Amino acid sequence: MSAREEILGRVSAALSGVPRSAPGATQIPREYATTSAARVDDVAALFVERVEDYRAVVTRVSEDALPAAVAAGLGQARRIVVPAGLPSSWLAVLDGVETVTDDGALSPADLDAFDGVLTAAAVGIALTGTIVLDHGPDQGRRALTLVPDLHVCVVRTDQLVGDVPEGVARLATAVAAGSPLTWISGPSATSDIELERVEGVHGPRTLHVLLVG
Repeated sequence: MSAREEILGRVSAALSGVPRSAPGATQIPREYATTSAARVDDVAALFVERVEDYRAVVTRVSEDALPAAVAAGLGQARRIVVPAGLPSSWLAVLDGVETVTDDGALSPADLDAFDGVLTAAAVGIALTGTIVLDHGPDQGRRALTLVPDLHVCVVRTDQLVGDVPEGVARLATAVAAGSPLTWISGPSATSDIELERVEGVHGPRTLHVLLVG
């Protein structure tokens, strides 16, 4: 018997005489909010403010200026990985940057060798400064945005919502299809060790958001 099986066996034995619901217990309805009373007058402005609070870089650009903004956002990166469904026009003005399209075969070690990753997004939540990826063709698999040290992410203003319930409602189709979701609130960071903020522990050290529109 493995240690796991032994622990689960003990838990099961301890709970064997415990009723699943106590007499007179109130059942809590599981109807989650899909709207909020919170009012956001300028969704884009609040999104920018909250994302910047997380020490991410946000650049507002027009559609025509997006390829140049992508090049600027990548900075000194000279080798990047992109998802297979990313619009090729976004890469139009890259100079001296090797671009590799992910085919799903790149290992974590392979991904770690790239300077950065460029993706689109599914939803941006203004109130929390959160970007959500549902890993469609222009976002790629989860590992793409969890391993490279730089993530340049393109978000469109029509993908912005005011709060989390609105974001969850917008993601309902992806969830029903079984798509994984990645919720990003700024660069990867932790303050677990002596309350000192350390960035890049379990994801990109730098997040650059290009807000189009």
